[in-house]
Amino acid sequence: MTDLSIKGSGTAGTGKAAPARGWLDYRTIWRWHFYAGLFCVPFIVALAVSGALYLFKPQVEALIDRPYDNLVLTGPAADANAQAFAALAAVPDGTLRTYILPVEADDAVRVLVRDGTGDTWRVYVHPQTLEILHKVREEDRLMQQIKKFHGELLMGDNGSLFVELAACWGIVMVVSGLYLWWPRGNQGWAGVLYPRLTAGGRAFWRDLHAVVGLWVSFLALFLLLTGLPWASVWGEGFKAVRKATGTAAQQQDWTTSRRAERAGHDAHEHAEDAAMDHAGLSMQDMMVGAFTLSDVVASVTPLHLAAPVHINLPARAGGAWAVRSMTANRPDRVSIDLDGATGSQLRREDFADRHIIDRVVGVGIAAHEGQLFGGFNQFLGVVAAIGLVLLSVSGAVMWWKRRPSGALGAPPPLRIKGSPAVMGMILLGFALFLPLLGASIILVALIDLAVLRRLPTARRWLGLRTA
Repeated sequence: MTDLSIKGSGTAGTGKAAPARGWLDYRTIWRWHFYAGLFCVPFIVALAVSGALYLFKPQVEALIDRPYDNLVLTGPAADANAQAFAALAAVPDGTLRTYILPVEADDAVRVLVRDGTGDTWRVYVHPQTLEILHKVREEDRLMQQIKKFHGELLMGDNGSLFVELAACWGIVMVVSGLYLWWPRGNQGWAGVLYPRLTAGGRAFWRDLHAVVGLWVSFLALFLLLTGLPWASVWGEGFKAVRKATGTAAQQQDWTTSRRAERAGHDAHEHAEDAAMDHAGLSMQDMMVGAFTLSDVVASVTPLHLAAPVHINLPARAGGAWAVRSMTANRPDRVSIDLDGATGSQLRREDFADRHIIDRVVGVGIAAHEGQLFGGFNQFLGVVAAIGLVLLSVSGAVMWWKRRPSGALGAPPPLRIKGSPAVMGMILLGFALFLPLLGASIILVALIDLAVLRRLPTARRWLGLRTA
């Protein structure tokens, strides 16, 4: 909960608040909450809005692609080989990468082709006439742009670090906000479980912030935690721990950054190119072998895998064809490898066959993207996004109304009233679980020691202890 106001116990307005004694220091947690909110608010609003838009990726993409589906066919469709070659011819210096199985027979065939510069194009081919209806660079598609903004704020891999740092401090913000919200004394439930709508001024904004914070905090925590496997630092650390404990997947179903995604694609493509160069084969050679793309399509179509179904070419003649259900509802995903010579099934991996860790993360990602249980999942995501924006706005308004002249408005620092050991262990726990958070705390401490201690005016403005 992004409470940027100066609030405390009953005497907060006088600057003589008396923090509750006990294991935890109310005033210190309040300051954590303040500074976490101060940093997170712009990022939280940006991520909430872009995330809410991305929830509706299936509907938006269906709307954008509507001109290329439900086409008029006057005869039988061309075979998949001819469709793929038509797409390949539409991209200069193109290399065929993926054939996407049409959902309906009268839908345009989508084929992914890489050009000579390394960019991947999505080519829409009329299934019967082989006319090129449309082509677009994958990176330029609307939902890809929104995903890119949501994951890295259009700043590349450095942006993904800012997003991860905001998520880390967002977790601190939510947890500390729940502690601050917890009713004390004879406060009652007004302004705790439901807002006092007739209250005006600061009370209205305080109730809005606290009550919305309560109801949306657990959704927000879920979204923040399920987003960590994608994060650059946390995700790479998670992979390292899995590797060290022998629980790593042969091929992870998600990437940890745009750089890692590109590296994975480049490694796969270089392996394919090297294998084909070594064998002296071209894409055309591979498409007219014993078991071609058309045979793969005929073999896979009756399986009714969850769309979209990607058929990836083998890395060498006679090698395995990789068939992947790439549905956003990850528990429905299936991976199949087919022998390139005979078409027999070499391997099939359903969601239930994966390691329990991959299944847990997969369910979390599907829910995070709003695709686990249909429209209600999207509704919950929108509720969380609206709630986070309301929290950010209400917290900022309270801070703006209460900020003192000539100062940032942080809660006044007091000597710790709770147990220093307990407070230190909590902070250490957060830092160990969220390494980027720990690194940011160390960096801030170093700046405080090396710079801010020499600038009394800056310390007073920031609300830091001067002694």
